[in-house]
Amino acid sequence: MKPGLYQQFETNKKSGKKSFAVLIDPDKVDNEKIDQLVTLATDARVDYFFVGGSLVISSHLDECIQQIKANCSIPVLLFPGSPSQVSKYADALLYLSLISGRNPELLIGQHVISAPFVKKSGLEIMPTGYMVIDGGAPTTVSYISNATPIPADKNEIAMCTAMAGEMLGMKLIYMDAGSGAKRPITETMIEKVARNISIPLIIGGGITEPEKAYHNCKAGADVIVVGNAIEKDPSLIKEISNAIHSVPVNA
Repeated sequence: MKPGLYQQFETNKKSGKKSFAVLIDPDKVDNEKIDQLVTLATDARVDYFFVGGSLVISSHLDECIQQIKANCSIPVLLFPGSPSQVSKYADALLYLSLISGRNPELLIGQHVISAPFVKKSGLEIMPTGYMVIDGGAPTTVSYISNATPIPADKNEIAMCTAMAGEMLGMKLIYMDAGSGAKRPITETMIEKVARNISIPLIIGGGITEPEKAYHNCKAGADVIVVGNAIEKDPSLIKEISNAIHSVPVNA
């Protein structure tokens, strides 16, 4: 893997520096909304934009990313819900394999279809073990994936799944309670997973308060992703960013 954003992820993990990613669903933003989010994110020192969604039924993925990059220097990573969600204008691609489910299409099938296009895109590819955790409500990702989420109280299953993902060669583990989750992933589960893997750990879904983001980081999360809560209240960007960046870095 070429040096790039992943190397930054690794370096941050080793030093204990926590990062904040704002998730943008192209279906839910217009040009004015994108400009607002970019301004707020720049002021709040947001580390990354993740762009994508489970569906993305609109056709302006490229335009969305180009608009973001024209107005800031924050890296843009694709968070795709399907093989069609590839844009050469992004900086990197989270190449998601749904390791928490048993749907072969999302474990490897769709990757076989998308591989030539992904290779041609020139994007930095980050192999990512994607784990859906039960957030207490049906989510789009669980419906689209046709996969049962890991129960919220089964810490050992989450731990073993993440360990298997790392041993299979995944470079990131992304645990997600899903957009609009009623309850976020518990700190005990995050801590259990973080203690047993050496690769960066991304946490998302159901995070609506700065305190939750802070405690997730303290439990072992390396990157916190927030999307739905910010769609409802963009002012949360600064509060959550401040909380994440206030976590002490390793000496």
